[in-house]
Amino acid sequence: MKLLSFQDLQAKLGGRSRSSVYRDVELGRLPEPIKFGSRLYWNEADIDAAIEKQIAA
Repeated sequence: MKLLSFQDLQAKLGGRSRSSVYRDVELGRLPEPIKFGSRLYWNEADIDAAIEKQIAA
């Protein structure tokens, strides 16, 4: 399992802003992050699945 930092996630999503990413999480378009200490990470496989779901819709 590969985890993405917030900066990695932004790059994967084409440079989306912080507020756009968190809005997508809130609306269920992106999965909830995993918290390790004070840092947030996203499972890359979950992000890829969310992107595929949005493309198919």
